[in-house]
Amino acid sequence: MNRTIPLILAVALFMENMDSTVIATSLPAIAADIGTSPIALKLALTAYLVSLAIFIPISAWMADRFGAKRVFRGAILVFMVGSVLCALSDSLLQFVGSRFLQGVGGSMMTPIARLVLVRATERSQLVSALAWLTIPGLIGPLAGPPVGGFITTYFSWHWIFLINVPIGFAGIVLSGIFLPHIPSEGANKLDVKGLFLSGIAASGIVFGLSVISLPALPPIVGILTLALGVTSAALYVRHAKRTQYPLLELKLLRRQVFRAAIVGGNVYRIGAGAIPFLLPLMLQLGFGMTPFQSGMITFASAGGALAMKFIAPQLLRWFGFRTVLASASVVSAFLIALNGFFTPETPYTVMIGILFCAGFLRSLFFTSTNALVFSDIDTKETGQATAMAAVAQQTSVAIGVAVGGGALEMFGLLTGQGISMIAFTYSFLTIAAITGLSVFWFLFLPSDAGNTISGHRLADRAEEAPAE
Repeated sequence: MNRTIPLILAVALFMENMDSTVIATSLPAIAADIGTSPIALKLALTAYLVSLAIFIPISAWMADRFGAKRVFRGAILVFMVGSVLCALSDSLLQFVGSRFLQGVGGSMMTPIARLVLVRATERSQLVSALAWLTIPGLIGPLAGPPVGGFITTYFSWHWIFLINVPIGFAGIVLSGIFLPHIPSEGANKLDVKGLFLSGIAASGIVFGLSVISLPALPPIVGILTLALGVTSAALYVRHAKRTQYPLLELKLLRRQVFRAAIVGGNVYRIGAGAIPFLLPLMLQLGFGMTPFQSGMITFASAGGALAMKFIAPQLLRWFGFRTVLASASVVSAFLIALNGFFTPETPYTVMIGILFCAGFLRSLFFTSTNALVFSDIDTKETGQATAMAAVAQQTSVAIGVAVGGGALEMFGLLTGQGISMIAFTYSFLTIAAITGLSVFWFLFLPSDAGNTISGHRLADRAEEAPAE
C-alpha cells in the first residue's frame, strides 16, 4: 500500500479536527479580546457545525463535477482563508462569519479525502488505508483542548488559527504532487431542491441540538430549529423517492451491510460522542483538575487509537467484520460505564489504562465501519456513500453532545444534587447503554459481510485449496 496518500490526507484532516475543538478552551480569551461574552461566542462553534451540515451533502456532486483532487485542494485553501479571517476578527459577527467560512472548507475536506482514498486504494488494502484516516478524527478532538490552552496561555489565541496557514500550504503542495488524478464518475444534474431540503434538515438538526446542549440562545430557538430540521428531513425522504438523481441516494440503505455500517455506526457514535464532552467536565468540575491536566488524562485515548492502526487489519482478517464490530460495541459500552465510577482517588494509571483501551476500541470500530460502508458499494456509488456517511456522522456527533449534556442536567435534577458525581455516574451509564445498542445492527450481519475488504476466510480458502 502507498502510505503517502493516506498520510497527506490524514494531516489535512488532523488540522480540521483539532481546529474544531481547540477553540473551546480559548473562548474566554477570544471573547475578552473582541468585546463579547464567552456564551455569545459559542455561536462561533455552532456556526462551524451548521456550515458542515449544509455543505457536506453536496461534496459528492462537487467531486464528480470538478474532480476530487481539485476540490480537496480548494477546500484546504478555503479553510486557510477562513482561519486567517478568524485571527483578524475584531467583532462577534466577523468571527462567526469566519468560522462559517472555515466550515465550508471543512465540509469538503473530510468526505472528499475519504472518497479520494477509496477510489485510489485497492479493496484489499482499504482497511489499512482508512486506519490512517481515522486517527486524526480521534486524536484531533483530544489534542485540541490542551493545545488550545497552551497556545492561548503562552502565546496568543490568534496563533490557534494562524498555525493552519503553513500546514494548509504544505497540504496543498503535497496533495498536488502525490495525490493521483481521480477520474470523475460523471456528475448528474444538480438536485437543487434536494440540496435545499437536506441543507435545512442537517443544519436545523445540528443547530437545534447545539443550542439545546450549549445554550448560547434561548432553548426555544433550538427546539423550533430542531423541529424545522426534522420536518425538512421528512420532506427530503419524500423528495428522494420521486427524483431520478437525488443529492443523497437513500436507496443505498436498502442494503443490509451498508445500513448496518451507517445506522449501527451512528448509534455507537451518539454514545461515544458524548465522552469528549462529559469526561473533561467530570475531571475539572468533580476532580478539580485544570483544563490542561484533564486534557493530558483524556489524551491517553489517542495512544490507544495509534496502537489500533497496526492491529486493525489483522483483527478483521482473523475474525471478520461481524465479530469485530459486535465485540467492539459491547466492550466499548462496558469501558464507558467504568468512567462513571472514577473518583478523585482513582489512580491515574487505572484511568489512563481504561481510556487507552477505550481509545483502541473506538478507533477499531470507526475504522471498521468506515471500511464496511464501501464493502457492498460499486465504484460509481462511492461518492454518494461517502456523502451519506459524512452527513450521518456529523449529525450523530451533535446528537451525542446533546444527549450527554441532557443526561447530566436530567440526573442533576432527579437527584436534587445538581452537577454532582452521582449525576456523572448515571450519565455515563446512560450513554454506555446507547453505545451497546449498536451491537444489534452487527449481530445479524452475514458471516461473510465485507470479506472482500477484510480478507477474512479468503486466506483460509487459499490455504485449503489443493496445489495444482
